[in-house]
Amino acid sequence: MPKTPDTALPDPNRWKALVFIALAQLMVVLDATIVNIALPSAQQDLGISDANRQWVITAYALAFGGLLLFGGRIADIWGRKRTFVVGLLGFAAASALGGAATNEAMMLGSRALQGAFGALLAPAALSLLAVTFTDVRERAKAFGIFGAIAGGGGAVGLILGGFLTEYLNWRWTFFVNIPFAIVAAAGAYFVIREPAGGRNRSPLDIPGVVLSTLGLVALVYGFTRAESDGWAAGATVGLFIASAVLLLAFVFVESKVKSPLLPLRVLMERNRGGVYLSLGLAVISMFGLFLFLTYYLQIVKGYSPVMTGFAFLPMIAGMITGSTQIGARLMTRVAPRYLMGPGFLVAALGMLLLTQLEIGSSYAGLILPAQLLLGLGMGTAFMPAMSLATHGIEPRDAGVASAMVNTSQQVGGAIGTALLNTIAASATTAYIASHAAGATNEQLLQAQAMVHGYASAIWWAVGILLVSATIALTLINTGRPGTTTIAGSATETDAEDAMKIPVIAH
Repeated sequence: MPKTPDTALPDPNRWKALVFIALAQLMVVLDATIVNIALPSAQQDLGISDANRQWVITAYALAFGGLLLFGGRIADIWGRKRTFVVGLLGFAAASALGGAATNEAMMLGSRALQGAFGALLAPAALSLLAVTFTDVRERAKAFGIFGAIAGGGGAVGLILGGFLTEYLNWRWTFFVNIPFAIVAAAGAYFVIREPAGGRNRSPLDIPGVVLSTLGLVALVYGFTRAESDGWAAGATVGLFIASAVLLLAFVFVESKVKSPLLPLRVLMERNRGGVYLSLGLAVISMFGLFLFLTYYLQIVKGYSPVMTGFAFLPMIAGMITGSTQIGARLMTRVAPRYLMGPGFLVAALGMLLLTQLEIGSSYAGLILPAQLLLGLGMGTAFMPAMSLATHGIEPRDAGVASAMVNTSQQVGGAIGTALLNTIAASATTAYIASHAAGATNEQLLQAQAMVHGYASAIWWAVGILLVSATIALTLINTGRPGTTTIAGSATETDAEDAMKIPVIAH
């Protein structure tokens, strides 16, 4: 047989590479929630004031959300593998600093550094996956696993955070990242082979970096201030106006410069734009739900941190099943919108069940089936969304396209936490005001008001998921993926053999 160039063959180590890429993604997603459970203990030990404790979460979100586009373009210019390894090692060092923190400044600095290195690492991980798996059927399987981790990792973080805080020490919620990062970095260094010719040699767009970073930081911080100060506060309104001006200026600059940070061809393509928008909206509803259910189970039901973590297991199981067994199996047979749209609708049905939440609600009778529906729906939708966001993208743009997926999730998470929390707080206050006169048990009234507030906010989350489903079904119009390779030339035999291997084994 004639020789085939190496670049046309699938990477023989691609399934090993997936293990290390998935491990890194799990670490980043875990970190978004694992620290939440440890925060009360860390606050007490380090003497962090109530006014400043939110910065332990906000410092990470601001650095991560603000620098993602920059990190994605760095991966395109510098090389995805190199950026991935540096991001992992930097994340490990920042985690060590956070675990060893002796005061507030050291803690907040370590969280900002974690966010900055996470912004290097996350887009590099997704773009490596996009350029490593080129056969459509293998790609479906790989993105199924990645999607399950991206969707369910936050709930895993709650379980792990509960265990580490309750049985060891809050510092271990930081130290646990170090072995994850070192194993993933070593594996990536020796196993991952980045395809040749995929780098973007264009000069870095400095004005684009400055405008996008400041605009995204202002947006994320604006929602954080809205949660604490209110939507009408001068600082909140000022931040939103500044964000709008900076991001509009960013779009204008990107349309004019020769080598833009975010080429508008990446953003304006109909299907990719639909993915970014529908995914970001769906994440708004999910992040708010994590917050409400955590408080409901711990404060109203009296669950311990570990029990609370385990209470989220049905959602994780649903996400894994939705991603690997439904999404991955159907992705090569049906158009992405017919997985994403129905997936968001099933999730909305699960969310609709939770609007019936009351103080005496049964976990098995209400919360468990709602979580299963949420997990199945989101897992089914996340998987084709992740794949479609980088499908057909030019290799030189893979990093920044991947960064946009992460950006939509980060911004969606910040909006979700602030928006739904504010709605819940307003409904809680209104409930107390209207029921205070006839109340005989103040503690019971507080609990009833809290649950009423959660249920009110969850109605909004249902509406947001319905909008996500509508966008997915109308804006995304790409057809069923073919069975040819996206880049490269994996043979039909290779593809058939790959389909015989159990998904979880990889």
